[in-house]
Amino acid sequence: MTALPIPTITLNDGKEIPQLGLGVFLVEPGETERIVSEALEVGYRHIDTAAIYQNEAEVGRAIAASGIPRDELFITTKLWNSDQEDPNAAMDASLERLGLDHVDLYLIHWPVPALGTALGAWRGLIDIAASGRSTSIGVSNFEIPHLQQLIDETGVVPAINQVELHPHHQRRELRDFCREQGIAVEAWGPLAQGKSDLLTLAEVTTAAQAHGKTPAQVVLRWHIQHNIIVFPKTVRRERVIENADLFDFELSAAEMAAIDGLDRQHNFGPDPSTYNQV
Repeated sequence: MTALPIPTITLNDGKEIPQLGLGVFLVEPGETERIVSEALEVGYRHIDTAAIYQNEAEVGRAIAASGIPRDELFITTKLWNSDQEDPNAAMDASLERLGLDHVDLYLIHWPVPALGTALGAWRGLIDIAASGRSTSIGVSNFEIPHLQQLIDETGVVPAINQVELHPHHQRRELRDFCREQGIAVEAWGPLAQGKSDLLTLAEVTTAAQAHGKTPAQVVLRWHIQHNIIVFPKTVRRERVIENADLFDFELSAAEMAAIDGLDRQHNFGPDPSTYNQV
């Protein structure tokens, strides 16, 4: 299996992450192993899962069956909210389900302000990184005050912040803060989860026609050119292939500016400042 020529981004710890991967959020049981296997066969090497997705074991089986050397893969999983008080045990459980001795990136899934355990969890992730069980560590859905607390209290800057981000919710202030701190940004829901008119807007469709691409490819390319890491979720092999066909064209400055102008500051997922599900 030959890897696709996907560019990488260097993290603040010196490690490299492929800028495109496959996400498996809400992939049905029984489907995950198939779609991950197909993605690896197509040439993907970056897979994003989480304990709460309940499909780590299927991801692990697909990895094992692929025969791809471990050092060619980039595997992310996440610490669920109810496990923030014991991240070491949660990490070990995830590794057992994945059938791996380490992951490449371990993220605190949500800040969960009502619990007040994120800082302690971050200290646990620092220990996990030191033990070699995760090569890099970061966070997901953290706002600026959440990030600032971790940095101020520990001096360890997350390698990544994974947040809802798309042309209708561009998070410019948060992205500027992350850039200043050397935190790479990953986008979940990069196509607005199919919950908006994004892919039908002229700013997107005109660029798609000009480049002979689909509207989804144009939006994913917009992310790539903003140096954002993306891992669109799909269960269709043809869409896996389409989503990776982003690196033979470039949006012009005018096309980028037009899509930049679509920001509605509208999120379709939970608000991290008030989301306290455990």
